Amino acid sequence: MTSSIMFRSPEARARIAAWFDRFHERLPAPARSREVSTRFGATHVLVAGPEDGPPLVCLHGALASSAHLLGELGPLLARYRVHAIDVIGQSVKSADVRLPIDGPAYAEWLTDVLDALGLARAHLLGVSWGGFAALRMAQVAPARIDRLVLIVPAALVSGSPWQGLTRIAIPMALYRAFPSEERLARLVSGLFTTQDDLWCSYFGDAVRSYRLDFRPPPLATPGSLAGFMRPALVFGADDDVSFPGARLLARAKELLPRAETELLEGCRHSPPTDDAFRARLCERIARFLGSDAARDVADVADVASPPASPGLAAPVA
Repeated sequence: MTSSIMFRSPEARARIAAWFDRFHERLPAPARSREVSTRFGATHVLVAGPEDGPPLVCLHGALASSAHLLGELGPLLARYRVHAIDVIGQSVKSADVRLPIDGPAYAEWLTDVLDALGLARAHLLGVSWGGFAALRMAQVAPARIDRLVLIVPAALVSGSPWQGLTRIAIPMALYRAFPSEERLARLVSGLFTTQDDLWCSYFGDAVRSYRLDFRPPPLATPGSLAGFMRPALVFGADDDVSFPGARLLARAKELLPRAETELLEGCRHSPPTDDAFRARLCERIARFLGSDAARDVADVADVASPPASPGLAAPVA
């Protein structure tokens, strides 16, 4: 690779690719890799869970990957055939391109992925930047979505510019220019509810390896979502600098008439990464998607919790 839209150097890309492999090794269940073609370029997918389970398509946050997110959704793998998609332009595993954030590109890309996977209709879960892509799908191709789950999604509300500057942008700029453990700790403290050494190390490499793109996604409007009438479940975090939870949930109710909402109290943009929180979150999602799934998830959470891994979403970049 001689040039990259996404990465600062070939070495940076290789570093993030090695991190993907490390997180893939920590997955709580076997996962199969697939690569599918889209009009925008190749897209990687991790597939796990029973082959006859209801399909659940999942989109991770910025600077993350399918392996990051699949590790957080382990309890759902007892019931669902989970397709964790590496979001194009936001993961080392998919094509090195940036899609336009205005217009239907993200929905067109996801439509191509679903077609290649043979999924006429599926549950769709999006986290942070992946939530923006999921909302764009709800706007452009609502018939492809059975039920929609959004976790701290982009594109519903904007946070305070001052808090974003002081708690995220300045700490990130300082760390990129003058990396140190202290500067990384300050940066992570504004974004993640809990930290572990592996996640902090990954995130430090990610913010120094990617060419960061800070364009905010356009906010959804009532008119743009008028055609989406399916049930939705939306989680917001009460100490989320990027997308303040209370305002996010209020707007979700305005835009999604069949939305259920949950405020994650005491949480920053990335919710807790402990086993107990994973079990509660996945059981709540399963209850929303179907009562039988909730029982299966509760059973598997009691006997096999996934290992500690990074947060549900990286910060929107």
